[in-house]
Amino acid sequence: MSSPNDGNQEAEQPPVDATSTISIPALDADTEEMTPADVAAADTLPAGSALLLVQRGPSAGARFLLDTDMVTVGRHPDSDIFLDDITVSRRHATFTRTDDGHTVADLGSLNGTYVNRDRIDGEIALAGGDEVQIGKYRLIYITGSVGAPE
Repeated sequence: MSSPNDGNQEAEQPPVDATSTISIPALDADTEEMTPADVAAADTLPAGSALLLVQRGPSAGARFLLDTDMVTVGRHPDSDIFLDDITVSRRHATFTRTDDGHTVADLGSLNGTYVNRDRIDGEIALAGGDEVQIGKYRLIYITGSVGAPE
């Protein structure tokens, strides 16, 4: 009768291993979901412009067009992209258009700016699908077509 007890003790160990991997799939699933309206907006972007799609945060689902040479982001009402949350600095970050797309730079914010979950220091080039985190806001960078041959 001691054998069934030993089997029960062994069955208790696997759940400990399972809990260490729970958060990883949830993070990946959040960044892959786009509504049909988001896909349509991305498909109609003019060459040289880009879109920031809020995946997570107080205004999830919002879209911000990057269609000027420099776009400011912050909690200050004069910011081009106004993110009204205490986790966002008044003058938090800038997005700058380049010949190859856009770059993002943190402006010395308290909570920092992250690209693909890595805190940035200085200016960093963005690629389509990159995740930019500013405070509580997780934004997906979506690029327009890059001049298809005509």
